[in-house]
Amino acid sequence: MVTRTNLGHGPAENLFAELGRATAGVQPPFAVVDLGAFDTNAAILRRGAIGKPIRLASKSLRCRTLMRRALAQPGFRGILGFTLPEALWLAEEFDDIVVGYPTADVEALRRLAGDDEAARRITLMVDSVEHLDFLRRNVEPNPSRPLRLCLELDMSLELFGGRVHIGAHRSPVHSAEQALAMAHEIEKRQGVNLVGIMGYEGQIAGVQDAFSAAALQYPLVRLMQRISKSELAERRADAVAAVQGVADLEFVNGGGTGSIGWTAGDPSVTEVAAGSGLYSPALFDGYRSIRPLPAAFFALPVVRRPRRGMVTALGGGWIASGVPGKDRLPKPTFPSGMSFAGTEGAGEVQTPLRGKAADGLVIGSRVWMRHAKAGELAERVNEIHLVSRGEIIDEAPTYRGEGKAFV
Repeated sequence: MVTRTNLGHGPAENLFAELGRATAGVQPPFAVVDLGAFDTNAAILRRGAIGKPIRLASKSLRCRTLMRRALAQPGFRGILGFTLPEALWLAEEFDDIVVGYPTADVEALRRLAGDDEAARRITLMVDSVEHLDFLRRNVEPNPSRPLRLCLELDMSLELFGGRVHIGAHRSPVHSAEQALAMAHEIEKRQGVNLVGIMGYEGQIAGVQDAFSAAALQYPLVRLMQRISKSELAERRADAVAAVQGVADLEFVNGGGTGSIGWTAGDPSVTEVAAGSGLYSPALFDGYRSIRPLPAAFFALPVVRRPRRGMVTALGGGWIASGVPGKDRLPKPTFPSGMSFAGTEGAGEVQTPLRGKAADGLVIGSRVWMRHAKAGELAERVNEIHLVSRGEIIDEAPTYRGEGKAFV
């Protein structure tokens, strides 16, 4: 990393000096994962899960090498995938995959139904009779080899008779009565078998609640989360108990990195889902419930200097999904004190950055960034450089690098 300033010897300077030495021969833009931080984060998640298995969210990594590394850690078991084609590909190697979202991919469903081993390894998500009818229309039932189903329970908070909805818009199955009705509907159909329940409490796991994240809003966020936790604990327990009267459930999955401790403490939950915490993207700086170490970074090259106090980096507009806002932008991380130009932000082919540190950079210097969300970084690069003890020990292909694009 080329600069004209004395960077000092603090933790950030030491980390990026190490990453810079390790990747000196790599041409940016590129992505890296610090394996020391990655493994530490796995231990943080494991402690948060208080002994319950962690189902690895593939969407948060999108790199099979790092998925293998995570699943080799104590406490991790199984994968929470995001599409059926992805699950079919992963099932060539991994043996327990729950597809976290419903599918309407007829070709993939027929491949699943025609493959005994894949049908044993993969569990589909459903939340409506319409899903069951879609399966029946497009897949020949096979009572001797039933498709495994997981029922998604809506974990959002509904107030004032449903007029106020707080949380993700996912499953229409909200109450224990609705869950029981779906379980009965699955039970009477041939060729399918209900094996699990899943519920993602996005208003707890996916909302920043630290003071620094939302100085004016955080008291309201915390109040909402306290109310939601109380309501959820009772409603999920009732739904699980109702469904267990009909189906022999293998698992009840809940949570995400942002709620792992609270969700694991729910007696009705048998496993928790997590993945983003392994990379610890920039959005996690706004959480108080868990503080994993930043492990994933990407480097951009400085290619021009428009004026004093400003440099321009190549690329960088790697915007995260969700409601558009500043928190979806990548975070300039090193040199410290850099920020985006308000009129341009992070651009597709150029990103102006301003700050005192800009005058210490030269053409060819690197600016280190963190993506706002976890696995989406992997959609921008073909490989992730894995760094340990100041050396690149592997160049791990991402899904994109393996020629896969599932969404």
